[in-house]
Amino acid sequence: MDGNAVAYDGNVLLTMAEGTVGTLLASSTYMWYGNVKAKFKTSRGAGVVTAFILLSDVKDEIDYEFVGTELETAQTNFYWQGVPNYSNSANISLSDTFNNYHTYEIDWTPDEITWSVDGQVGRTKKRSETWNATSNRWDFPQTPARVQLSLWPGGLATNAKGTIDWAVGLVNWDDAGTNGYYYASFESVEISCYSGKSGVGSNSGTSYTYNDRSGLNTTVVDGDDKTVLSSFLATGTNMTFGAQPSGSSTGPKPSSTVETVPGLSGAGPGTDSHGDSGSSAQTSGSDSSSGSSGGGSDSGSGGSDTGSSGSGGFSQGSGQDSGGKTNSADRLAGQEKVLKGSMFAGIVAVVAMMAL
Repeated sequence: MDGNAVAYDGNVLLTMAEGTVGTLLASSTYMWYGNVKAKFKTSRGAGVVTAFILLSDVKDEIDYEFVGTELETAQTNFYWQGVPNYSNSANISLSDTFNNYHTYEIDWTPDEITWSVDGQVGRTKKRSETWNATSNRWDFPQTPARVQLSLWPGGLATNAKGTIDWAVGLVNWDDAGTNGYYYASFESVEISCYSGKSGVGSNSGTSYTYNDRSGLNTTVVDGDDKTVLSSFLATGTNMTFGAQPSGSSTGPKPSSTVETVPGLSGAGPGTDSHGDSGSSAQTSGSDSSSGSSGGGSDSGSGGSDTGSSGSGGFSQGSGQDSGGKTNSADRLAGQEKVLKGSMFAGIVAVVAMMAL
């Protein structure tokens, strides 16, 4: 079985015992640009990976990752639609991540990503630096993403060699401690959403979907479409497949079997390279709202828009810069959710971490 989220001393421990692929907590609602902070201590040990990431349905991704033998290094990275370009990675130096709490921050606007530790900027990546002339696009994360916290075994024997090497070897389960598991300790998460009222970065609806298969920020629809799948057999094009009749506790049984968690097919990516999305997507529960219509998201930000107005942001697909950079402080909504450890206590992995 998979790992568990354990309440301990006002915090939440993400655990990883032998025979599991760790624990993942993911928000069931999405942020489309904004600021997110997480205060935690990482795990430690060869092959043990702690992660704090933003991940969209089209696999745009912004990462913090921590390899358990490199306790004075925070690895940062970003991906556009899952394209495995590892040259986008960069490290931030800091004090022992296992023994010391640090606050890790991602500030994400249509024009820039900033990674900060304890209030100090460690890295900045501008959208203007990511233009791909061959494909005529910006290779920059730009679609609504969920916040994910995870502990996973990069050093699992069944993983690809590249992943194991990146994680600095196989996990030594004999070093898991007296409780029989590795753990990372999370104290709090804070999320502030971008405040666009229409267009790119808006959050006035209840769901995000896409109106084009390209999955660019200009194809995101901030609306009220239903995006929750009725069963694990359902898909974006047949959202009620496998559902039992309304008001009935019985009904036709599925003609085929499905995995407990959609997409769960074993730990580790299938290629000989490191890729945390494939490995850390293993979970110990099921998210009833993880499905989406047309590849969209299950829920938008949904909260009231208290920030500045205007569509703002950039339009993907043009080689021309959209003009002056928008100050992220001027574009963030005033509302802010703070999720303390005590609030996490009743949350099993992959249940909603927030409801903006």
